[in-house]
Amino acid sequence: MKPGDTIPTILGTDQEGRLHQASDYAGRKLIIYFYPKDNTSGCTAEACSLAGGYSELKRAGFALLGVSKDSAASHVKFAQKHSLPFPLIADTEHTLQEAFGVWREKKMAGRTYMGTVRTTFIIDEQGRVTHVIEKVNTKDHARQILDLLQTDNNNK
Repeated sequence: MKPGDTIPTILGTDQEGRLHQASDYAGRKLIIYFYPKDNTSGCTAEACSLAGGYSELKRAGFALLGVSKDSAASHVKFAQKHSLPFPLIADTEHTLQEAFGVWREKKMAGRTYMGTVRTTFIIDEQGRVTHVIEKVNTKDHARQILDLLQTDNNNK
């Protein structure tokens, strides 16, 4: 997905079993962040940064969804352990990740495998992607997003 693209109709089911659809966010701005795995250092830092900045993101008019290939049960434990105030989509079949283009070939320690490329998408009230963040600052991701949005507002 790139800026201007419309997000899929079905976004997936969260850790509480609730189905999320694009229509649930019609008229609202949305941040969808994709991350590789619950309870890993980078993913935990990113989730905690977003949790810490969640009230400010909400004040800016955004809803927030996290997405990984982990199961709903894994997401429940991760969300509880770190007091995450936003839903986590259990994309175990990587359907949403493929739709957004973040399920890709990766290389680590000499092996090649398919996995999630950490990426954040900012979506407008009409369900269109406005920004794609590929160089995610996991330790300060909420501030990274807010600074990007502030820069945009200053340039209008």
